[in-house]
Amino acid sequence: MDHDKKLRTHLVQLLRGGQAHLTLDDAVRDFPPKLQGVVPPGAAHSAWQLLEHLRIAQRDILDFSRNDNGSYRELKWPEDYWPADAAPPNAHAWNESIQAINEDARAFDQLLEDPSSDLYRPFPWGDGQTLLRQALLTSDHNSYHIGQLVLLRRLLGHPPAPKG
Repeated sequence: MDHDKKLRTHLVQLLRGGQAHLTLDDAVRDFPPKLQGVVPPGAAHSAWQLLEHLRIAQRDILDFSRNDNGSYRELKWPEDYWPADAAPPNAHAWNESIQAINEDARAFDQLLEDPSSDLYRPFPWGDGQTLLRQALLTSDHNSYHIGQLVLLRRLLGHPPAPKG
């Protein structure tokens, strides 16, 4: 196995999580609907806001990374990255958000696994970003907010099942 393929495999594993911390699916499994929109004392966001922020930010990074046709539209910080409402808009939104995050993660995996995708070449439409940098950014960002989801669950008295 060559070094490039090994690196791509490690990046996909890093993005999937579950090695050093819970995966997103583990962190949100059986999250009580009545708690999804609650902002506990001392917290800045509800679980819904964190989940949607994860979805929006990951999609933004993915869209930027595959902008080969010039369709990328830069989002405004912070208003475009965070939902205003603490609670999901309907009973299906929570699961739809999780599904979208997982679908976008698979799309990012495919981008990374494609040997024609240069990990090191700066994107012509960026200011120095590379696919490698975007993969590391996504992993770092997601793991940070997954940790926040786990902490929120504990603050709300409904911690996730232990890993493993």
